[in-house]
Parts: sequence; structure tokens; C-alpha cells
Amino acid sequence: MLTLGTGGVSTFAIQLASAAGARVISTSSSDTKLNAIRKLGASETINYRIFPEWQDEVLRLTNGRGVDHVVEVGGGGTIERSVASTAVGGQIHMVGALSTGTLSPRSLIPWKTLRGIMVGSRADHEAMNNMIAYHEIRPLIGSVFPFDQVVEAYRYLESAAHMGKVVIELDA
Repeated sequence: MLTLGTGGVSTFAIQLASAAGARVISTSSSDTKLNAIRKLGASETINYRIFPEWQDEVLRLTNGRGVDHVVEVGGGGTIERSVASTAVGGQIHMVGALSTGTLSPRSLIPWKTLRGIMVGSRADHEAMNNMIAYHEIRPLIGSVFPFDQVVEAYRYLESAAHMGKVVIELDA
């Protein structure tokens, strides 16, 4: 499995996939963040500043096969590389998108599936919650801001300096 970045969705996906026994490859622009996500369960990591064509590194790590699943959070800026990183018959699960762009339908021809994820079924939700409880998985809280610093919290989130979830505390 391939995850992109170190935000809340990706760090949670790393933990879930690792708990399920999957080999997880993760990308980030920061070696500090890559060291942290190894502790969450990433088997291999790729610094995309060092490897801007990171899909080639994914293929190298998988002996040219590609990954079976990609948790794609980058959108137009990363989708082509995610598809190129995916094995024949693999799936790209698009969860939100940080940027817009286009995807050539030809890139999906080798039996690859692209699916947008909004929310799963109730059964999926219950199964996920059971897995989270069984493996004692906890979301990675990167930063906590008081409500009166909500603007600063959003600026911090936009800076991409965070890792995990950015939380805004509401006064009781």
C-alpha cells in the first residue's frame, strides 16, 4: 500500500494498514516526518524532495510490480504518479484532494481502479471501529490550538508543516 504525506488521513491509513499486516510505503518532503511515520508502521519511506519522480522509487521498492492500493490525498498534483505506482489490477482510493488537475483515462487502462471515497457504509464503519479498538489505534494529534487561535490553526494547516491532525479546542 502507498500513502501520500503525513496528514491525518495518511497517518491513520498507515496505522490501519500496518495493523492489517500490509506492507506500507509512505511519502513526505521531510526526513523528520518520515522517521515518525516509520514508528506508526510504514515499512518504507520516500522523501519526494530527493525523489521528485517518486513513482519510480515505488516501482523499485516493489520490484517493478507497483502497489495494490494507494490512499491518494494530493489530487491533481499527485494522481498521475499514484496511478503509475499502482500494480495491474490495483486500486487508487481518492480521499479529498489538495489540488485540482486532470488524469488521462489511458493511465487506467492496465486494469486499475480509481474510486472517490466520501464515506463508507455502516458495516464498513463498524468493522473499522472494531479494528481500531482491537489494535488500540489512536489518531496522531500533531497540534492543538485554542479556539481564539483558529486563524493561526488554519494557517498552520495550510503550511503543510503539520503531521497528523490539527485540533481546535472549543471552550467548555
